[in-house]
Amino acid sequence: MIGEQEARAELRKVIDPELGVNIVDLGLVYRLETRGPRIEVDFTLTYPGCPVGPQLRKEIIETLSRAAEGAEVEASIVWEPLWGPERMSEEVRLSLGYPI
Repeated sequence: MIGEQEARAELRKVIDPELGVNIVDLGLVYRLETRGPRIEVDFTLTYPGCPVGPQLRKEIIETLSRAAEGAEVEASIVWEPLWGPERMSEEVRLSLGYPI
């Protein structure tokens, strides 16, 4: 099994196709818990009508399942709190033209 830090590092491989930034640094991962053979991820999207939700969910599950062979991975889209650019890492905000 893998720990939360390793799981978070693996999630950096999941790229938001619209912005080309990984979902961790984009601030889309709201909760990540590893509990023995189970990994739970709550994530959001940049806006409620964003069409990439199912694709990101699939990629999260596939990525973590590969990294933690035999783990049961659950990925859920959540809407509260709504995502905002303040959730992005400083580096990503600068690269996308947002103020610090």
